Formats: sequence, C-alpha cells, structure tokens
Amino acid sequence: MPLTLDHIVIAVADLDAAFADYTALGFTVIRGGEHQNGITHNVLVVLADGAYLELIAFRRPEPGNRWSEVYHRAGEGFLDHALLPGAIEADVAAAQRRGLDIADPVPGGRHRPDGARLDWKTARAPGSDVPFLCGDVTPRALRVQEGDVRRHANGVTGVAALTVAVRDVEAARARYAALLGVPPDAPIRDAVVADAPARTVTLPLGEATRVTLAAPSGPAGALAAALAARGEGPFAVVFRSDRPAGDLDTVLAHGAHLSIAGPEA
Repeated sequence: MPLTLDHIVIAVADLDAAFADYTALGFTVIRGGEHQNGITHNVLVVLADGAYLELIAFRRPEPGNRWSEVYHRAGEGFLDHALLPGAIEADVAAAQRRGLDIADPVPGGRHRPDGARLDWKTARAPGSDVPFLCGDVTPRALRVQEGDVRRHANGVTGVAALTVAVRDVEAARARYAALLGVPPDAPIRDAVVADAPARTVTLPLGEATRVTLAAPSGPAGALAAALAARGEGPFAVVFRSDRPAGDLDTVLAHGAHLSIAGPEA
C-alpha cells in the first residue's frame, strides 16, 4: 500500500479563535481533544479524501520538542506533515533498509472531548524535510471522523498539492524517495515559488496528491523567509474544490498559506 497524506499540522495561539476563523474560511471544524502529554490540544478539519488539517495549540512550552520550539520562536503557521502507512512497523523497516535514518515507531494518543481514547504510533526521521508516519492502533475513524464533518461550505474535498520548503533539494529528494519507496530520480527543475526562483522536484503521494520539494535559489522571497524562520517543512497547501480558484485569507488561516485550485485540479 503506498504511503498517502495523512495530515498537516498548523500551530495556532488560541484554539477557539482558530475554530472560528477556519469556520469563517468555509471549513467544517471539529474539536479534537487533548494529547496524552497534557501540553497540546487541537481542533481538526477533516477532508473528503481522508486527509485533515490539525490546528494545534500549546498550553505551555515543551523544551526539546521541535514543534514547540518552532511555534515559540516563529509563531503561528505550518509545523509538519504526516503520511499514513499501511503497516507502520513494516513501512519503517522498509525505509530503513532503503537507507533512511528513521526511528522505530513510538506510541502516542489523544482523548477526544466525548471521552473516546485514541491510540497511534508515530515514526520520525531527524530533520523535517520529510514527514513523519502516523499509524492508527485504534480504528482510524476514531481519529479521522467520517460523515458530514467532511463536507465544507467552501467546496474543499481534498489536498491537491503540498509544497515543502527544503534547504537541499537533492538530499530531500533522496530522503523522500527512500521513505516512499520510489526511485530517487525525479527531475529537478528551476521554478518560481511565491514570486522567487527555486529549485523544485515533485513526487506523488498516492493517486490524488502531489508534493513539491522547493529550495530557494537565493535569500529573497517568502520561501526563503519561511525556511529561515521555521526551518524545513510545509510551506503551502492547495486544495481541490468545485469552487473558483483563489487564495484563502492568511490571517484567518493563522499564518498558513492555503489556496483553492478549483475543479480542474
């Protein structure tokens, strides 16, 4: 089973404000609950394609935790992204055999507001140019709810494209390819990302989503600024929708660069 996009993590300062603002952007937002560490809690935007946005807030700093350090240094915005494995232990072992320095899975979980307990395992590689894996122990429908919560007033049905800021596009391509189990020879191209030159490579995430790894060609532009402030990781998300294309309000999105590609994506 190929790895597919599971979720995208966005740091916010206030969950209630984020709930209201993402609702104003046309999303259906649901309460996620509190993580087992007692430090973070979240609200979610679950999409029809099964991926979701996790809007996460910190009750207090967590020294040594990269997400906490990025948020408390750089503020609201993207933190990370996760892929859904078929069987996390087997997928991690396969990536390790392909040379990726990814750690063995570790347990995690969350308590939903309705009292349901969710358990999962995650596996992470050093650095954030590649995503972590998030595999469910309890049924995935407990973590990623189904039904009407996946319908959104803005018509969004899924993630068409994700751009990830990286420092070294060749190295990131090799690491991402090792994680996905695909040949590390996807072409590298010169492109314009956020109005500035960049070197990019695009890889598929399942059948419906593509990820573009983008390294700025110089110090100018929003991509280079995001890389300097937040480090490697998600830079922009493009949604699939039956509504007209356009950018979503970055203020309402709490610093995340989100846009709609329209029905042709």
